[in-house]
Amino acid sequence: MDRRTFLTLAALSSLAAACGTGSSAGSPSPVVALDFRNPLRVPPLLHPRPDKDGVRRFDLSMQAGRTPILPGKQTPTWGFNGAFLGPTLRADRGDKVEMAVRNRLPEVSTVHWHGMRLPARMDGGPHQPIEPGDTWTPHWTIDQPAATSWYHPHPHGATAQHVYRGLAGMFIIDDDLDLDLPSDYGVDDVPLILQDKRFAADGSFDGDPLKGTFGILGDHVLVNGSHNPHLNVTTERVRFRVLNGSNARMYTLGFADKRRFHVIATDGGLLGAPVEVEAFALTPGERAEIIVTFTPGEQVVLRSTDNGVDIGEGDFDLLKLIAAADLKPAPALPAHLAPLAAITAPAGAKVRRFKLSGHDAINGKPMDMARIDEVVPAGALEIWEIENNVYSHNFHIHEVAFQVLDMDGSAPPAYATGYKDTVYVPAKSVVRLAVQFGRFTDPVSPYMYHCHILRHEDSGMMGQFVIVEPGTESRANLTLPTHPGH
Repeated sequence: MDRRTFLTLAALSSLAAACGTGSSAGSPSPVVALDFRNPLRVPPLLHPRPDKDGVRRFDLSMQAGRTPILPGKQTPTWGFNGAFLGPTLRADRGDKVEMAVRNRLPEVSTVHWHGMRLPARMDGGPHQPIEPGDTWTPHWTIDQPAATSWYHPHPHGATAQHVYRGLAGMFIIDDDLDLDLPSDYGVDDVPLILQDKRFAADGSFDGDPLKGTFGILGDHVLVNGSHNPHLNVTTERVRFRVLNGSNARMYTLGFADKRRFHVIATDGGLLGAPVEVEAFALTPGERAEIIVTFTPGEQVVLRSTDNGVDIGEGDFDLLKLIAAADLKPAPALPAHLAPLAAITAPAGAKVRRFKLSGHDAINGKPMDMARIDEVVPAGALEIWEIENNVYSHNFHIHEVAFQVLDMDGSAPPAYATGYKDTVYVPAKSVVRLAVQFGRFTDPVSPYMYHCHILRHEDSGMMGQFVIVEPGTESRANLTLPTHPGH
């Protein structure tokens, strides 16, 4: 063993110990070499026709099963409408939607519609529990721009376990913008759900999502639940909708040949114009849409490179893309995408400040289901300052759209200037957000804000806010008499 190899392994062992994963579980970097022998699984599309009353109805069943992820082994998993992960839901702006979510699990859970602008009682946070055997039927009208959102459990104290077992899926919103972008699902419009896992010798998921600094940093990365995957490309351009569905890991994504490509959307929807990049970063809960151009017969590997931070070390491969000898031509990428009006807080706007210290509190207070932390008037435009005094965190706000004003006084990367709901907050930094709140009012049904590193969220790094009629903020009750339920 040469000195460089020895030092690398020593560093990985030290990081594993720091993260509380234990050397027996392997290093926190996905170091398993891939030969890309498995075809990429594309989640089935669930896009029901509207019923006679104009409502688009979706049926989801939360259930347990077994999935062949590693060769010759069956992994106990959870999923929606199947053993692992869930279908991709698709609806249009203006649709009235209704979900019938049946809990066939042995535990209470919830389903949160991450990225949706909707009433708090329909949000699927910890105040909307679904008991085993029960069915929850939230409904709302979709009124937001085209975007890639997702859905996942949000039971307080158990979110990390439920997501890690496999409960997650994408939710695509379309609108009537006349843009010639790739849109043939599974062909030139492909979802990529990234999740890292650890496996025990019998093939079951290993590790405790609630131990260590970050919980789980797995040594295998799955794409759409597939290990060691490849995708056959048949078109000149492909739109990839990328979701970081991991419990903690951060990815810095690019291609092994350093090719340039374009980011066209972030969490809240399309950018104003495509942004050319060589790489982009996603922390847990964040999404991005990219357009990649291929030439006939080529092969290239999507990979994550070492970003130098503590929630995603190392270089590792994710997916091989194999272009056919003949590719279907694709239109040129539009120079302009969506009208992206800046979220601009007025002079004298409310400034709210949040301090992140450790992994179990915000502003020194752990999460309390009965406590309302912030009261916001409907339609408000505010400045939120997130101060992180320790190691890496990120920050998700339910219901809202925001834009990043600055990160420690510097502008965010151009690809991250669009509408978002989740943002990376580097160690020992301050991130400022311009936040636009919706107009659904409910003084007793709260939304959440929290770190989306799930070990931190479950440990108490979460707060609650209600949206009320303007002028009634001082009369809001800061203690919930009962949980609203569903």
